[in-house]
Amino acid sequence: MVQTSVIGCGNMGSALITGLHRSGNHTVTACDLDPDALEAVADYVEHTTTDVSEAAEADVVVVAVKPDIVGAVLDDLELSSEQTLVSIAAGVSTDYVGARTDANVVRIMPNLAAETGNMAAAVTGDDVPDDVLELLDDVGEFAEVDERQMDIATAVNGSGPAFVFYLIQAIKEAGIDGGLAADDAETLAAQTFKGAAETVLRSDEELDDLIDAVCSPNGTTIEGMEVLWDSTAKEDVAAAVNAAEERSGELAAEFSDE
Repeated sequence: MVQTSVIGCGNMGSALITGLHRSGNHTVTACDLDPDALEAVADYVEHTTTDVSEAAEADVVVVAVKPDIVGAVLDDLELSSEQTLVSIAAGVSTDYVGARTDANVVRIMPNLAAETGNMAAAVTGDDVPDDVLELLDDVGEFAEVDERQMDIATAVNGSGPAFVFYLIQAIKEAGIDGGLAADDAETLAAQTFKGAAETVLRSDEELDDLIDAVCSPNGTTIEGMEVLWDSTAKEDVAAAVNAAEERSGELAAEFSDE
């Protein structure tokens, strides 16, 4: 098993820990200064600690803290060139992290679906070892990208779940307005997104072709799609992604100035 530690057991760190536990392929140490955060993940790890030096004993050390405290954590973290440090902090470049550690640095942008093994993650680094690729594979799907693409990846798969939740909510509310019970509308809307996503991942067809496959001539779907095609929905979603990308770039600029 891969010896892995996760420093920072907030939303993303705890989701990753839970997903790694589900896979059964990792021995995990959880590190956080908050005892409540450690208690919340205690059942999913081999060991919990408030001591960064204990977390530093793992082969793969994941730093899952807020961007503004990454520097402080790295100052206390002594790693060798034989170890890999995985940074999750939005906007914090591999150059920034690499200048503060001897370890091999890999940067990832995951999302909270790691908890259920359905994560989408972007990964970048000069040398991404098999241990890290296997870790990512155990909790979802990933794409290896260039460092300069991490801002847009942060927007697409890091911020993307919130945009999808918004769209699920919109469809749910339309179902409720049409007479469905709230629980039924939520189940149908959420499962529809889940099934559609699986279809995209498993199919070789283009998205436009998948849309056409659902749109029978003179049927119900084509009527709804006509409304979307005539709207600015696509542009509005793109604007949301672009806004998240710009914010990621602003965060990156703050760190490059340090």
